[in-house]
Amino acid sequence: MHFLFRVIVFFSVWGIFTAQGQKEDSTEEVKIEVLHRPENCSKTSKKGDLLNAHYDGFLAKDGSKFYCSRSQNEGHPKWFVLGVGQVIKGLDIAMMDMCPGEKRKVIIPPSFAYGKEGYDASTFCLLPQHPLPALPRAPTSGINRCLPWIPLPKAEGKIPPDATLIFEIELYAVTKGPRSIETFKQIDTDNDRQLSKAEINHYLKREFEKDEKPRDKSYQNAVLEDIFKKNDHDGDGFISSKEYNVYQHDEL
Repeated sequence: MHFLFRVIVFFSVWGIFTAQGQKEDSTEEVKIEVLHRPENCSKTSKKGDLLNAHYDGFLAKDGSKFYCSRSQNEGHPKWFVLGVGQVIKGLDIAMMDMCPGEKRKVIIPPSFAYGKEGYDASTFCLLPQHPLPALPRAPTSGINRCLPWIPLPKAEGKIPPDATLIFEIELYAVTKGPRSIETFKQIDTDNDRQLSKAEINHYLKREFEKDEKPRDKSYQNAVLEDIFKKNDHDGDGFISSKEYNVYQHDEL
């Protein structure tokens, strides 16, 4: 995995298929059909894991396809962290306890998808909102939620209000999530349970030195400032374990 992707996923707040206004008290449920499960399944997905998967999205009403991950990013599977809101709630639920190599078909009710508002598929932003190297420029029109350097997927339709969705999912890899306690401790060199600008800057410097295309100091500083802008919610100049979002099953 590219080094800058690791940096981004450590700190970034993403908007990958994230739904707004989901109902927490709904009696509806996500229906899961296992199409294929490998015989050897020693590791399954859990909250906080970093997953690599392909998925196709269809409207249950008429079977029309509104999204195909294979048509994006030169056909490479998508990376995202499970259970932390980087995908719609229905997918967070549907992809729990999956094995690498497993295939599922899931039916997601509106309350765990895009609810009464629906969604315009042409605005899906499936990549971290940071400038990534070696990515094509985005089109200059039709951009609202995504920053100018974020390539937009080739959407095939809109999601109407109160739409039930069907996803066909194939999981390729399950790895330990980036915001684990191990990573936090690795960056927190003075063990004070918070990350200073100096600590994160030192970490970024090490990671940037691994890059095949070295960046200048101004670029590193811009990344550092963006990290604190998005994560230092109380503005005290540090990123606490809570702000860093160490997962609930981890302990400092």
